[in-house]
Amino acid sequence: MPIVKQTEFVGELDEFYLENNLSPFAFTSDRVAVLELLASQATISLESANLYLDLQRSETFLAEAQSLSHTGSFGWSVRSGEIYWSAETYNIFEHDRAAKPTLEMVLQRIHPDDRDLVHQTLDRASEARVDFDLEHRLLMPDGSVKHLHVSARVLTTSSGNLEFVGAVTDVTAAKQAEEKSRQDEHELRRITDAIPQVIVVLNPDGRTVYVNRVALEYTGLSIEEARAENFLDRVVHPEDIERFRVVRQDGLLKGVPFETEQRALGKDGKYRWFLIRYNPFCDEQGRLVRWYATGTDIEDRKVAELRLQNENVALREEIDGFSMFEEIVGSCEPMRQVLKQVAKVAPSHSTVLILGETGTGKELIARALHRRSNRAARAFVRVNCAAIPQSLIASELFGHEKGAFTGALQSRVGRFESADGGTLFLDEIGDLPMETQIALLRVLQEREFERVGSNHPISVDVRLIAATNRDLPAAVAAGTFRQDLFYRLNVVPIVVPPLRERAADIPLLVEYFVGRYAKAAGKKIRHIGKQTLEQLTAYDWPGNIRELQNVVERAVILSERDTFFVDESWLKRERAESRQPREGLSTLSDREVEMIEAALAECYGRTSGPSGAAAKLGIPRSTLESKIRRFGISKYGLKRQTA
Repeated sequence: MPIVKQTEFVGELDEFYLENNLSPFAFTSDRVAVLELLASQATISLESANLYLDLQRSETFLAEAQSLSHTGSFGWSVRSGEIYWSAETYNIFEHDRAAKPTLEMVLQRIHPDDRDLVHQTLDRASEARVDFDLEHRLLMPDGSVKHLHVSARVLTTSSGNLEFVGAVTDVTAAKQAEEKSRQDEHELRRITDAIPQVIVVLNPDGRTVYVNRVALEYTGLSIEEARAENFLDRVVHPEDIERFRVVRQDGLLKGVPFETEQRALGKDGKYRWFLIRYNPFCDEQGRLVRWYATGTDIEDRKVAELRLQNENVALREEIDGFSMFEEIVGSCEPMRQVLKQVAKVAPSHSTVLILGETGTGKELIARALHRRSNRAARAFVRVNCAAIPQSLIASELFGHEKGAFTGALQSRVGRFESADGGTLFLDEIGDLPMETQIALLRVLQEREFERVGSNHPISVDVRLIAATNRDLPAAVAAGTFRQDLFYRLNVVPIVVPPLRERAADIPLLVEYFVGRYAKAAGKKIRHIGKQTLEQLTAYDWPGNIRELQNVVERAVILSERDTFFVDESWLKRERAESRQPREGLSTLSDREVEMIEAALAECYGRTSGPSGAAAKLGIPRSTLESKIRRFGISKYGLKRQTA
């Protein structure tokens, strides 16, 4: 096509775009319209028109892509010095497009500190006829600085002239982000160095990246030594290293926060206990990029725990020596036989059934069994089956899931789970409802149970000790207690004698209780009258040791002298009342009256409040007051008189 005709065509094409509001990114419909125009003008062939439109479209795409990526293109003829810039290159250098770019123009904008580098790079590339790649800064007229990345490929023309074709990218934003990241990292290191804790930063695989100043000062190691593979072997106590590696490796694999305790070697050659907490750090895509480990010095706490443990051992030995057997005071023959049984059965895992009247100290026997077993370091969990409403006893023992029943707002762990590995003491086992007896039988047989509202079995390792003041064989005969459960519980029965059968122990018990309550009341009781001891020994004590304990406590509180004295009327009134049967009351009512009287006596007649008898029995205060009026019970520990 002649030059004139081509120019006329380009002008016509541009005018056509404007008149018809078309874009250089012409789609098929637009392209057809353009070609029809060209055909009607007959200025160029359709083949030439197609090629021209393709070229124009490619140039437009290229210009848009360069603008989006902040990357311009350039060409440089070394021999003629001629330089070509794309539109985006002009934008990057902020030069007027009317000005033809020259090498001098380029060098003037280069930051003074980078000009030598650019000169050397261009000279070396020109002489050796090789590609070049470099980064440098531009100093703009307003004083701002841009960072550029320049890449060029060498070309040799057919005439042997040397030319370079390349791309220039504005990387200012990336450089600023890198600088901010370095500043943030520097600031973070300053902060971590100021924190009075050991801080270690790890790669996802657990290799040390950074150790703060506190850690380096404590260990006396350099940062290079702290990053070495043998760092843990050098610092962690030999007795802790294997356990620490297992816990650490398991925690790193799971990718969730975890903690462990270990001893670490200081530069003074001494080990101290540290609590190490590991926390993972993930990027925006959720990928694990770092572990942050903080070490807290817990040496003082560990020393205190060890001291307390030693003191507890010494105190236990002292108590054992004073009370002859744990907290059980007594040396008469019936108690000696009981304690022999306890000593024999305690090391085993067998279920024990403790039988005896109310107030004989069945719980003390249960605690003695636990403390002398190999489960002594684990939990001893006590449940009074008679004090829990029947509708809640299953939830109390086995736990429940959220929504299992009205009021179950969240899941709860039951007593069996709490006692896992230890001992569960079920007091007043004879009061268990029949449906709970079935569930308990399953636990004894299969060592597993299900929470209320769940069908997922939970396995437990619990030693069961049960106690009751009821005649279980009679309850089995009456159909209120399962026979198979009775046989499961009655593996090793221990019968605790009532106080009237161990009268020889009463002086020793009185002396023990007087000493305890006098110390609590801040009084000095120097003498216990012989006549008083004779009165106490002669009394038959229907409430057993609990009744004796209450009488002694009352006497100590009311005492105004240094001689222990018991009002004889307390014993006579109770003795007279104890001989009168409660006619007209059912067995259940008798049991209720005994429980209420015992609770009132322990709470000194108080019914309300957290330390009142209602809270102790687990019933509303209004219900307790109603029962007190109905049964004619005294609030102050006096037995009800019946006609």
